[in-house]
Amino acid sequence: MTGTELPVIAAVDGSTHSRDALDWAAREASGRGLPLMIVHVRLLTRRTAQEAQQHEAEDLLARSVRRVNRIAPQLRPTTLAPLDFPSAALVSLSRDASLVVVGSRGLGGFRSLMLGSNSLATASMAKCPVVVVNGGQPDEEPDEDAPEGCRDVVAGVAADESSEAVLEFAFETAAARPGARLRVVHGWTMFSSMLAGGPVFDRDAAADSAERSLAELTAGWREKYPQVEVMKEPVNGSASRTLVTASASAALTVIGRRKGGESLGLGLSTVAQTTLTHALGPVAVVPC
Repeated sequence: MTGTELPVIAAVDGSTHSRDALDWAAREASGRGLPLMIVHVRLLTRRTAQEAQQHEAEDLLARSVRRVNRIAPQLRPTTLAPLDFPSAALVSLSRDASLVVVGSRGLGGFRSLMLGSNSLATASMAKCPVVVVNGGQPDEEPDEDAPEGCRDVVAGVAADESSEAVLEFAFETAAARPGARLRVVHGWTMFSSMLAGGPVFDRDAAADSAERSLAELTAGWREKYPQVEVMKEPVNGSASRTLVTASASAALTVIGRRKGGESLGLGLSTVAQTTLTHALGPVAVVPC
């Protein structure tokens, strides 16, 4: 496959959350003109249990394909049922994917947990962007008369080179949604201003510096995607509260994940983990 043909992978396990993820993945693959692969990971068990799992997997995948056919009839999804641990299989498959889409919790998730362990592990270690879709999303298409904010794509960025991958994914996503705006959120503090060599004691000067940094970060991307309306939002303090609030009405909230800390579970910053854990809508985690 070429880079433009890498599929969107939708992970399904029969839960409500995974059905929401499948719906989201089907619409995204259709909008981006990408193939869709539906994956159900079978757990490592005794051989007799594996046979039962195989039948269950075939039935679940067949139902998933029929569901996709109703949502996006032009797609011809492929299916896969590997025998592995869920997050390990999805991380491996992410090497040859444009996007991996998972539900926020699966059938094995505890109701007290807002984010399942497999979803968190996949988002922390995948080689491509991962979208975590929270349960309770409507099955129908978005209402055309809904408020404008419901079509926004929201991106949380840092004032450094790590934001390039986040902005690239966010602009591509917004461009694939006619009429969508892109809200670029950057949290700053006096301490972060000092670390960046900016103003230390003058709050107004620090705010101006943050706004200039945000303008510089987005300038090249705005030229590449002139059709995307961009709203720059420097936020004094942590950006996580702004991102969580925005996620309730956003089409997608995009955050970054540091590369290199995967084996230690350190890929997600505090802002990213807070946003992913408490978001009220789908969140994309992009390796930076």
